[in-house]
Amino acid sequence: MRADGLAALDNRSRDIFRRVVETYLDTGVPVGSRNVSRILSTALSPASVRNIMADLEDLGLIYSPHTSAGRVPTELGLRFFIDTLMEVGELSEQERQRIESEVKAAGQGKSVESLLSEAGHMLSGLSRGAGVVLAAKQDVRMKHVEFVRIEPTRALAVLVAENGGVENRVIDVPRGLPSSALVEAGNYLNAHFRGRTLSEARLDLQNQREERRREIDKLSERVIAAGVATWSGASDEPGTLIVRGMSNLIGDVKALDDLERIKHLFDDLETKKDIIQLLGLAEQGEGVRIFIGSENKLFSLSGSSLVVAPFRDSGERVVGVLGVIGPTRLNYARIVPAVNYTAQLMTQLLGR
Repeated sequence: MRADGLAALDNRSRDIFRRVVETYLDTGVPVGSRNVSRILSTALSPASVRNIMADLEDLGLIYSPHTSAGRVPTELGLRFFIDTLMEVGELSEQERQRIESEVKAAGQGKSVESLLSEAGHMLSGLSRGAGVVLAAKQDVRMKHVEFVRIEPTRALAVLVAENGGVENRVIDVPRGLPSSALVEAGNYLNAHFRGRTLSEARLDLQNQREERRREIDKLSERVIAAGVATWSGASDEPGTLIVRGMSNLIGDVKALDDLERIKHLFDDLETKKDIIQLLGLAEQGEGVRIFIGSENKLFSLSGSSLVVAPFRDSGERVVGVLGVIGPTRLNYARIVPAVNYTAQLMTQLLGR
């Protein structure tokens, strides 16, 4: 699409294009010239509308997916609409209160993961798509540690962080491990590493192996090593990925081609394929970012749209992104303010 071609669009052409896009986003079906002529603010015959729609098609803004006369916006057309014509709505006070109450309720006395999960669930409910939240690994500072046996060879490692978060992880322990070893392991960590980050604790534990062996027995040492390794994310996982409302995407499918694209999307989400790219995308700009179809390599095969915004910690560092994944006909004007407000709330809660 040529920039001079867009600049040459008169108000009538822009109005018709806007009506086509808004009707398509609302209904999901191709829009015909007769329907457009009925909703224009100025009287214009279907034939005249048809001619203008043909010009818009030549510019690459719309196309006909079938042999019918109806048109839908191209990815290029959607980008033009979002950047120049879309009027982003304001959240009502009731919507703001709902978002704030649900997200804050999830953050009271619960783990950070519970907070992230509720944010994803809430965004799914406000959109036609799936709510997605990705949080980078956080190097939290320890406030209290405890180990609780749950099975003969398994124990629950409980970490209370200084930011109020509570993380529970199941670790393997030797069969026959006495309860005293679990207590000793917790006491050692609380005495030596309170207020330290997990990375600091892990490094010190590696460097002070001989000294630690003089203070605690071998079984307690194994419990400590297993707990710290599990909390600090010794795996190769890029972070915490939470997706809520994926069934919404299936319910919106209208053709076999759509079903195949959704399958690609599900596969990407299931395998977390290159999912860490979401953090990189968010760090490249402030506020909400919109990626349409092939603009985002991450989900290019599924042809999905992605609306995301970053959230930050108390040090103003980007620690995650949240938003909505769905078909390209998302209600962007409604979703953008919801995503933006939720990201702001998350930043407030994580910054406390």
